[in-house]
Amino acid sequence: MTIARLESELSGLLHKVEPAARRALARDIGRALRQSQQKRIAAQQNPDGSGYAPRRPQYREQKGHIRRQMFAKLRAARWLKIEANAGGVEVGFIRQVERIARVHQYGLRDRISRHTHREAQYPARELLGLSEQDLEMIRAKVLDQLAK
Repeated sequence: MTIARLESELSGLLHKVEPAARRALARDIGRALRQSQQKRIAAQQNPDGSGYAPRRPQYREQKGHIRRQMFAKLRAARWLKIEANAGGVEVGFIRQVERIARVHQYGLRDRISRHTHREAQYPARELLGLSEQDLEMIRAKVLDQLAK
């Protein structure tokens, strides 16, 4: 199921629900989506279930240096925000980290660190996206709201 099909199925039904209830539903869906995105990023998976491209090799890595999991800080609720209103819900990164997220989401070129002018081409790693389970969860939450 695609997001367009889900939207076409449920949009007409949602217009019958009052705006306060739609806002509450959007907030609830947003929380659930953020949680599923956080779990998926922690599992290092794209929305289609495939794994992230591995990190590039480090040439000057210090001996005994322990590396953190990719995107460990980005998936925190502090950076991954929800905006919900009666018209819909958005889950996205806040301004301070959106450049880093965009580079990895689309596989762009970026500087390796802010202290150097060297650039690297990063492989695409979809940080945000809807999986089939997410679409089914949204559908179930909307139908539960309509059943009330």
